[in-house]
Amino acid sequence: MALLSSCLQRSIKPTFLGNLNTLFNSLHMSPRSQQSTKTLDKLPGADFNPSKTAQDYQNIFRKVNDNLSSPESHGRLFAVVHLCGKQFKVTSGDIIVVEGYWPPTVSDRIHLEKVLLVGGNNFTLFGRPILESGLVDVQATIIEKTLSHTKTHFKKKRRKQYTRINFQRSPHTMLRINSVDIVGKVNESAKGINSVNLF
Repeated sequence: MALLSSCLQRSIKPTFLGNLNTLFNSLHMSPRSQQSTKTLDKLPGADFNPSKTAQDYQNIFRKVNDNLSSPESHGRLFAVVHLCGKQFKVTSGDIIVVEGYWPPTVSDRIHLEKVLLVGGNNFTLFGRPILESGLVDVQATIIEKTLSHTKTHFKKKRRKQYTRINFQRSPHTMLRINSVDIVGKVNESAKGINSVNLF
């Protein structure tokens, strides 16, 4: 009513008020009345069949395993690994930098176990939150331990004769990713279907 009274005070034409009322009523239709027009046959998930979805999963697993059997078909693999609180997308030959103190020394070969995702040309395997330990093998080598560039921290308070300059260099560790390989088969064990999503 406040809308109509303000419109009448401004002497708006009645035809515009009629259009405004129909627009206002159409916007405030109840969601139940809008849903009642749909039939049960058109609702998503009405034709859900568990046995059919299990067959679809098995077909997808078979296709991915066939794709993994020949390395030229899946191309160069990539992985997303969790390392020192951060996530890195890596492929074989990449060099990544880990910031902060990290115990491994130069020329150590390490195995990155927390793999969140791995994929190729035709498939991607997602973990919940990480993939099984025996499925993906990501090998890396420590190639350099160094310090970062010098960061300057400058503080000054005007008219107080207060000035401080501090310099900081944090330790960095550089890794070379040697290989990203899928060594197992998807859904080989009973728990594989619970820990892998295929998209």
